[in-house]
Amino acid sequence: MKVEVQMPKMGESITEGRILKWLKKPGDAVDRDETILEIATDKVDTEVPAPNAGILVKVMAEEGDTVEVGTPIALIETDASSAVVEEGTASAPAAAPAEAAPPAPQAPAVQAAPAAPAAAPAPAAVSTPAAVSAPAPALPSTGEPRFYSPVVMRIASTEGVSMQELERIPGSGAGGRVSKNDILAYVAQRKAGGVALPPAAPAPIAPAAASFSPAPSLAAMPAPSAMPGQGAEIVPMSNMQRLMAEHMVASVQTSPHVAVVSEVDMTRIVRFRDRHAAAFKQREGFSLTYMPFIAEAAVRALKDFPLVNSSIEGANVHYKRMINLGIAVAMEDGGLIVPVVKNADTLNVIGLGRSIADVASRARHRKLQPEEIQDGTFTITNFGIFGNIFGTPIINQPQVAILGVGAVKKQPVVVESDGEDTIAIRSMMYLSLSFDHRIVDGALGGRFLERVRQYLEEFSLETI
Repeated sequence: MKVEVQMPKMGESITEGRILKWLKKPGDAVDRDETILEIATDKVDTEVPAPNAGILVKVMAEEGDTVEVGTPIALIETDASSAVVEEGTASAPAAAPAEAAPPAPQAPAVQAAPAAPAAAPAPAAVSTPAAVSAPAPALPSTGEPRFYSPVVMRIASTEGVSMQELERIPGSGAGGRVSKNDILAYVAQRKAGGVALPPAAPAPIAPAAASFSPAPSLAAMPAPSAMPGQGAEIVPMSNMQRLMAEHMVASVQTSPHVAVVSEVDMTRIVRFRDRHAAAFKQREGFSLTYMPFIAEAAVRALKDFPLVNSSIEGANVHYKRMINLGIAVAMEDGGLIVPVVKNADTLNVIGLGRSIADVASRARHRKLQPEEIQDGTFTITNFGIFGNIFGTPIINQPQVAILGVGAVKKQPVVVESDGEDTIAIRSMMYLSLSFDHRIVDGALGGRFLERVRQYLEEFSLETI
């Protein structure tokens, strides 16, 4: 029996992965869960294990290829006695659409148009082949906007497929979603004259606010021309940079972002940390930072305001029973990854600190498992570690809010004591909350952030 090895899904917003290296070749025996290849996405580099023991009989994607999630990339024959190594790689199936559309018969149709110049103007002759071909079928409207993955949007932008055409392409994916193969087949058919173009000339996809679809890829955006006399070095984006950029553009287009900022007095926590940092590290094996305190306060506030821990899917709001905290981690060689602390609401400050330190360390060393970057419900990003006071981060889709943490700095602050105002030196920190205004309004966002501030300033240090 042949078993397919598919490009695995490694995160809610990840739609494709790039093959870095095949560790096995056709004809090699593999054991169940033995690593057969390494892949990379914008979030994580990981190893793909064999789903079954047997013989690797076919590889359907080459090193360096970018493959959509769920696409078969190899075949394993579980019955060694009937294993036959097959020829062919990803290049063979990719060429199939072009071979299926013979170009030669189409040439006379284009050349025949000038035969009647007196009856019609010359420009109309160019559209004659498309006019006699069958139009793309109009899909029945469901009343809901269709979602298009970044892969589909990038192909549409590159090939000049308009939004009008996209809406008419039948989808073979879940819920009628247009897959990469669907749009590639459409493009091949259109080039062969088998699909009628819409009345207006196709143009690159423009942002459609009503559909909340991802924006065109960066590859489709015009690049500024180099100015005379100025030197420049052109370096292609890495796979992580390119896909992360597309996800960020898609998030801004999907969610109307609003941000609020609160100032937090962290003096009590700072003093506690200074007194116990050395003993804590000796006892627990990791440094005591401010992040566990902030994470614990955020978890408590999410329990108070569960809508901030939700997501939007179509016209429905999904309230999440669990609180899975995403912690943004900056990579040493550039880029960002968001490992997830699952069921954070079941952990105390020490448990949160231990989990955050663990996933952050393994993220920087690219040792995360795919499931450790999935299913986040709320994200915290700490730009304060670079000395930044505050910022307005972009929401990590499909979540509806993200908490930004600024640097803790000593400042002169007006403090009321016994009815008198005095000026004191306090350790202050700015917190910012970016939220999706489709579901979180200003009142809810403001109350949530103030609740986080309250929990931090009133933190019971005896619980540590």
